[in-house]
Amino acid sequence: MVVIRLQRGGRTHSPVYTIVAADKRNPRDGRFLERLGQYDPNAHDGEVLKNVRAESIKAWMDKGAALSDTVKSLLKKAKVQL
Repeated sequence: MVVIRLQRGGRTHSPVYTIVAADKRNPRDGRFLERLGQYDPNAHDGEVLKNVRAESIKAWMDKGAALSDTVKSLLKKAKVQL
């Protein structure tokens, strides 16, 4: 099953997360199918979601992918239309 979830990156104490479509069986920071955007919780300009490809997320969801709870709440807060 494909899941749209966060993949951790960045440095110690200043993480940057990438929104990815990945197989559920792969580890959190392991192999993924496609990059779909970025989440920066430490963004100073107030824009925590960057380069979100809503069309690709919608396409993955139409193919049966599930959103993780965290990604779902982030997209809802940022008012991204799916």
